[in-house]
Amino acid sequence: MPDEKAPNEKVIDLKKLLEEVAQNSESTLFEPQKKDGDAAKINTLINRAMRLLAQRDHGETELRRKLLIPPMPFVKPQNKKSSWSSRKKPAQNDFSEEEIVRAKPEPRPVPEEIPEEHVQAVIDYCYQHQWLDDVKFASRYISGRSNKGYGAQRIRSELLQKGVDKEIITVALENTDVDWCALARDLAVRKFGENLPTDWKEKSKVLRYLLYRGFFQEEIQSIYRDFDD
Repeated sequence: MPDEKAPNEKVIDLKKLLEEVAQNSESTLFEPQKKDGDAAKINTLINRAMRLLAQRDHGETELRRKLLIPPMPFVKPQNKKSSWSSRKKPAQNDFSEEEIVRAKPEPRPVPEEIPEEHVQAVIDYCYQHQWLDDVKFASRYISGRSNKGYGAQRIRSELLQKGVDKEIITVALENTDVDWCALARDLAVRKFGENLPTDWKEKSKVLRYLLYRGFFQEEIQSIYRDFDD
């Protein structure tokens, strides 16, 4: 019996969210003929969120920002053939200036603004179904970017730009098992060779490169302390 009820749990949750959005008014989720209702718009946003999350991980702020951007309405392209034939008419008669009918481009429709409460309903829905988790997102992001040779300083900056909370980032970096000094050393060796340069001019190139990749000064200095030993 519990197995038969499980598929309906998601519908019940969404219905509650829609009731909050509509301020306790009757939900239109189950009335597909009312395509302009809040329920249909929220369902469309949920589909957008699912596509975005299927492409890659997102934090809450980044997903919210993308959902608030209204999609551009579709504009049917003009018939180029008829437009071309209309331009050929002037050479075929004496009344070209009076008879020319130029195809004027139709003004692009203004995209409909997406209400913040609709986006919030989708964000809540994603959390309920465990599609969003900034803590796990930060951990996975650190793992992925460090595997590509980026240091903690740059990764922190990128996560901040994506709207992840500072405290979450700090904890995630503290809990990671990445050896940043070893990573900086491996990256420098791949770029400059096993025998790293020791004269200042060439050594400064290593310094600038690793700083650009997001490593801290002390991590860069450690590879030379190990190298000198």
